[in-house]
Amino acid sequence: MSQEKEITKMEKLISLGKRRGFIFQSSEIYGGFGSCYDYGPLGVALANNIKKAWWQAMVQARDDIVGLDSAIIMHPKVWEASGHVESFSDPLVDCKQCKKRFRADHLLEVASMKPDLDARKEAPKSTKDIICPECGGALTEPRNFNLLMKTYIGAVEDEGSLAYLRGETCQGIYVNFKNILDSARQKLPFGIAQVGKAFRNEITPGNYIFRTREFEQMEMQFFVNPKEVDKWYDYWREKRMNWYKDLGMKDEFVRWRQHTKEELAHYAKEAWDIQFDAPFGGWQELAGVHNRGDWDLSRHRKYSGVDLSYTDPVTNEKYIPYIVETSDGVGRAMLAFLLNGYEEVETRSGDEESKHGKEVVLHLHKSLAPIKVAVLPLSKKPELQKTAHEIK
Repeated sequence: MSQEKEITKMEKLISLGKRRGFIFQSSEIYGGFGSCYDYGPLGVALANNIKKAWWQAMVQARDDIVGLDSAIIMHPKVWEASGHVESFSDPLVDCKQCKKRFRADHLLEVASMKPDLDARKEAPKSTKDIICPECGGALTEPRNFNLLMKTYIGAVEDEGSLAYLRGETCQGIYVNFKNILDSARQKLPFGIAQVGKAFRNEITPGNYIFRTREFEQMEMQFFVNPKEVDKWYDYWREKRMNWYKDLGMKDEFVRWRQHTKEELAHYAKEAWDIQFDAPFGGWQELAGVHNRGDWDLSRHRKYSGVDLSYTDPVTNEKYIPYIVETSDGVGRAMLAFLLNGYEEVETRSGDEESKHGKEVVLHLHKSLAPIKVAVLPLSKKPELQKTAHEIK
């Protein structure tokens, strides 16, 4: 499919999203606001159905995973221990001419994929070899830009009242590991799942609801014996891909991609992304499965002074559990399901949407569809209206 046709498809989806009440630009009457979006009646129904399907598969259908709803604002030391204060950053460059800002790694990635790039030459390794994509101006040297959003707790705004909006939901799970281990009487291997909002001060948000500064995550942390991490890692990779395909994702629309050693986050020993064939920039991250090792629990044990090790009740072996993480975004899943199911068919009616000879059909799985069945009486007779409501 040509790039021109793909862009048109994305524009049509955005138009459909507003027209049919899936997705609105937030604060639109004031001109919108920085890649923030609101879900309309059909959008919130679709998002809730995605979360419901995920929760059913990850928690309700299993005996070895329990749920949690942790606070959005936690003790700031949580984020020091997790490495976010120190390492949760993206490389930022500015255009010296038009003053626009970009993520350096994204510019390098786009430059390396240019069709006219000589395949026999290496792709650009430095932003010195790249010009501003907006105006052609020179770029500054990359510098790190921390993504945590800051806030203040209390009446005085100073370092003593500094706090952060959580950059990911999983840290609330880690700091509650011992509480849940004791109260839910779980034995390893077991998992803790959570759905909730997270916030990142992205340098270049965009592409509709793909990358936003406020987003909702569906994350599950599975705690295992380090000796069994490879087995469970493979298990959860298969489970997560099958979940998307069982809900209608086409085989050719999704694929796996492994992170290189240079790409790995500070906490990860191994990481694979489920990618979808996006109409902007090719294959994009939809979900991830990560081997986080014992990084998180070891760091929180060190910073809090609380022992977060686990003692096997059968063998008496004591160890810090390894964590296999599955991470999905509600917005990205919603976008992927809409793109996967979008189709234009020859029209059979003469309404406004079909004036160009085609009408849009969204092929959504029945468990995700905002509306399952509609009862639409063709008459306004009160007795017929009453019967229709009774059927409903």
